[in-house]
Amino acid sequence: MSTHFVADTATLTGRSMRHIFRSADTIITTAVTPIALMLLFVYVFGGALKQSTGTENYVNYLLPGILLIAIASGIAYTAFRLFTDMQSGIFERFHSMPIARSSVLWAHVITSLVANIITLAIIFAVGFLMGFRTGASVAAWLGAIGILLLFTLALTWLAIIAGLSAKTVDGASAFSYPLIFLPFISSAFVPTDTMPGPVRWFAENQPVTSIVNSIQALFAEKPVGSDIWVAVAWCVGILVVAYVLAMVSYRKKIS
Repeated sequence: MSTHFVADTATLTGRSMRHIFRSADTIITTAVTPIALMLLFVYVFGGALKQSTGTENYVNYLLPGILLIAIASGIAYTAFRLFTDMQSGIFERFHSMPIARSSVLWAHVITSLVANIITLAIIFAVGFLMGFRTGASVAAWLGAIGILLLFTLALTWLAIIAGLSAKTVDGASAFSYPLIFLPFISSAFVPTDTMPGPVRWFAENQPVTSIVNSIQALFAEKPVGSDIWVAVAWCVGILVVAYVLAMVSYRKKIS
């Protein structure tokens, strides 16, 4: 059964990836806005923000938050693709075939991971061109990449819920807007201790701040402290809840 599931998922993932590569503008569009924000904050606001962040190289401070914005933008397309498949009737065709039913969802999840990895690689490349530098070890790089992939996986399952439950194509992707906004109320652009009381409390207790702090520390070769465990706990918690709700919603759709 597991071999059947793996083979079916691989086949359906190949189908989804062909759609991605035929319309590469999806990945380009997802990367453009985060890169534009990075250019704006580094070259327009960077001089002033260096003082509040206490860093000589503001792009080093900023890059982790930009990566999270890119992920939040990218998973909107996962919800869109899933919603489109459902509306086109392809789901019914798949379910009439002798395939593992959950492979239909996992194909979209894996496609989301691959597409977001490509987007993150593009943003990293632009970041290096803008002066991002790190002496982080291989282990630190693996830790940072692991957190980014875990965050992507967690948000992708949220996108699956949106794609399954949306009534319109706009509704399928609109859920990502609050997620894109979260890094702006976190430590992604400035330290949270510069914020007024209620905003600071929210910023310090939402998931993005611990994720940003962990990646910043890993790239800066500093101790990550408890932030990394808080970040992992947030990602795993969101992932588990989103996965369970997505599977419940999926079963209702196909029953």
